[in-house]
Amino acid sequence: MEQRKEGNGLPETQRPVDDAAGELPLGVRVAAAWSWRLVAIGLASAAFLWLIVQVRIIVIPVFIAILLTALLSPIVRWFERRGAPKSVGVIAALAAFISAMWVLITLIVTQLRNGFDDLAKRSEEVWWEAKHWLESNSIGITAQQLDNAVQQVVKTIEGHQSEIWNGALGIATTAGQLVTGSLLTLFSLIFLLIDGKRIWNWVLGFLPANAHAPVDAAGRAGWVSVGSYVRVQIFVAFVDAVGIGIGAALLGVPLPIPIAILVFLGSFIPFLGAISTGALAAFVALIYNGPVNALIMVCVVILVNQIEGHILQPLVMGNAVRVHPLGVVLAVSTGALLAGIPGALFAVPLTAAANSIVNVLVNKGWDPGVDPVAEYHRHEKLHSRAKHRAKNVARLRRKENK
Repeated sequence: MEQRKEGNGLPETQRPVDDAAGELPLGVRVAAAWSWRLVAIGLASAAFLWLIVQVRIIVIPVFIAILLTALLSPIVRWFERRGAPKSVGVIAALAAFISAMWVLITLIVTQLRNGFDDLAKRSEEVWWEAKHWLESNSIGITAQQLDNAVQQVVKTIEGHQSEIWNGALGIATTAGQLVTGSLLTLFSLIFLLIDGKRIWNWVLGFLPANAHAPVDAAGRAGWVSVGSYVRVQIFVAFVDAVGIGIGAALLGVPLPIPIAILVFLGSFIPFLGAISTGALAAFVALIYNGPVNALIMVCVVILVNQIEGHILQPLVMGNAVRVHPLGVVLAVSTGALLAGIPGALFAVPLTAAANSIVNVLVNKGWDPGVDPVAEYHRHEKLHSRAKHRAKNVARLRRKENK
């Protein structure tokens, strides 16, 4: 049976195709559309990460200042609710933060100063004990072989003095960057505490007017999640520090206070920080009290981390930031892989903020009829006028009293 002919005289199956894409199955076209969009997103994300790495000396201090602002802003609001000027709250918050850091640093320095010499002496004694044990046990490694390995390491170091010197210069540069970053963090913290709302509305002002409300709602939700994360993480770090510190004290491990403080500071990197600082506690226990005591110390560290991983992170941290513990682990691992310690430190708060932002945008949790930027500027004008009138009234009263 002959097929129906079209205007050009050819059967339908032999007609030239005007649109090749129309001949592809729908699934292939959808997959292709997704593919090029994902490639574009990936390239944009890679370029954004590359830019952050190039200006990391600025980005990292600003991120730290944002975390500290989320921690200290409740103190400022507490003073404001009681009628005190905002400057008083900012000064009180900065004083509380600086005092806490000074106490921690003082405890670490004084405790280590008293015990460092003894730790070095005991480490040398353990070294000679290990060599004697190797000589008295036939395990295939002799003390002479161990000495030869150490001498080879020393020769390698001597043969690469230029590289080591360059590394020392790099450390000096890093130290200079650390000072610069600390000052930038402090200045950013001060201005974020004083003018955080103004800075946020200034940023929103660069966006189209119809984007002000959704971005403002999403940003505020992310900010709440960051604040919850910082406060809860302090509690989790405190529990880790107390648990490992008490365990070290009960086992007779020297320097329990510096160990506890280092655990507290290290715990701000979830999962990885407490394990790394706990390993230090096990090393000190090995040096002073032997392998059995060190093994018990390792068990204490594992127990504390299990409590954190199975109780504190799912119940306390999970309820505060609404991020599953698996998400926390994956976020920390990815952050550490991409950006090292800073990446691991900022991974969870960024993930928590992103989760809250996406939830608000999906649920459309904002009032489309209100422009927060316009409302802010209107409020600022009213406040400025009221302040100007108050000054004029006070000036007239002073003239009348004269």
